[in-house]
Amino acid sequence: MAQSRMCPSCRAFINASDRTCPYCDAPVGQRAIDRRMPGEILGGLIPHARFTTVMILLVNAGLFVATVIFSMRSGNENAIMGVDARTLVDFGAKFRPAIYLGQWWRLVTAGFLHGGLLHIGMNSWVLFDLGTQVEEVYGTSRMIVVYFLSSVFGFLASTWWSPSVSMGASAALFGLIGAMIALGVRHKTSLGSHIRAQYVRWAIYGLLFGLLPGIDNAAHLGGLAAGFGCAYVAGLPRLVTSPVEKLWRLAAIGCLLLTVVSFLKMYISFAANNR
Repeated sequence: MAQSRMCPSCRAFINASDRTCPYCDAPVGQRAIDRRMPGEILGGLIPHARFTTVMILLVNAGLFVATVIFSMRSGNENAIMGVDARTLVDFGAKFRPAIYLGQWWRLVTAGFLHGGLLHIGMNSWVLFDLGTQVEEVYGTSRMIVVYFLSSVFGFLASTWWSPSVSMGASAALFGLIGAMIALGVRHKTSLGSHIRAQYVRWAIYGLLFGLLPGIDNAAHLGGLAAGFGCAYVAGLPRLVTSPVEKLWRLAAIGCLLLTVVSFLKMYISFAANNR
């Protein structure tokens, strides 16, 4: 079955192989989202359509295992179901007093940590499907930027709202929901209306769930707003060679570098606190 995509000019669905839209004659060329090597990655273990999402899931899982092991060594025998707050703070969770003292990198690292098996399980389940949808629509570069900014702004809102310890991928997940709502808002078609209605429902259900005790709805709202705003401005990918696409690739690289720097700072702080 032939793959399809949306024409960035008239929004009609066309074949992925088309280089000129048969409806409006606009050149569609090769998009950043389409520029992939043939075949799958690691012998088919990671589909291309989920590559970025799977990488995020692997980072989250690796950090969860590390926090569980460290928490167990600290005497928490049930760490897999609930990592202790001290361990989470050591690994970079959002903690207002520390952020106010200059540890800005917690706004980044907090989005990759989880407090227990149920926490990471639910977030991973949603991310596995939602992340793929956003990457297929917006392309890898835009997806990375939306995910990063949503997480950071989510924890920035959480820092303003509450001094308590907070962590998790849900701020970024709400940002991805916001990105899909933006898609529906920008495109005044019946399909756009359907997409908007579907993801507005997702946002409402998530925010209602966030009213339960211990859930950081401030981070959810901050992530939702940031994801919507970023995606609304970004629009859909166009030609691979266009200056706009090059800027988005640079922005994605910048987000990845900031993430690496943030984890390096976390490691330095962790080593200093656990000598």
